Amino acid sequence: MAAPFCVQEGVAQDDLEAPAGAAHAGPAHRVCDTWVLVLHIGQSLVCTEEMAPSDIILVENFDPDYLLFERAAALQRAGLAARVLVPVPASRDPEQPNPVFQGIAEVMVRVARMPEPEFLPMQEIEPISLNAAYQIRDFLTKAQIRSVLAVTPGFRSQRSSLVYQAVLAPAGIKVYCVPVFGEKTDKNWTKTWHGIQGVTEQWLKLQYYRFYVLWHRSV
Repeated sequence: MAAPFCVQEGVAQDDLEAPAGAAHAGPAHRVCDTWVLVLHIGQSLVCTEEMAPSDIILVENFDPDYLLFERAAALQRAGLAARVLVPVPASRDPEQPNPVFQGIAEVMVRVARMPEPEFLPMQEIEPISLNAAYQIRDFLTKAQIRSVLAVTPGFRSQRSSLVYQAVLAPAGIKVYCVPVFGEKTDKNWTKTWHGIQGVTEQWLKLQYYRFYVLWHRSV
């Protein structure tokens, strides 16, 4: 699904206004308006990137993605944080990580050349993102950590940012959000049906957390 020429060529929305005195915009203008709105859906899923020296880097390893490890390792080498925290599913013993999932994470750690991350066993309890944030908060407060760089998948990042702000900020922990993209970005996700499917799923999850999970948590 290719974008209209007005988006592909980077024409500003202000340049697409109908001429003065025109009763309404033409078909091309309406198509461009619609496409700008569609692209905004993808962009609305992405947190505002913020980076500052922090106590720890959090790799949001809920759906294993090597690019997150690569980005976290680069931030670590740049001196933004010395410690890296990698959540992994817990084994039957909730205090121990599942050896299979930890092994997968360790492979990505080695390839990314990340020195000695800390693995945090996570119990998968619905709603997963919210309860994961509680477990991360407990670890951070116990370790007296006051700032965290959250390295998170791009289209999930706004949801993650909302959850971390709701859970970590009240504990006095400053959260910086670092969205990470692969081939599909907030500029080109409409080019494949798989991209459209992924963005639609993330948009629905964002609304679920924004208007149900976090709202019920606050009442």
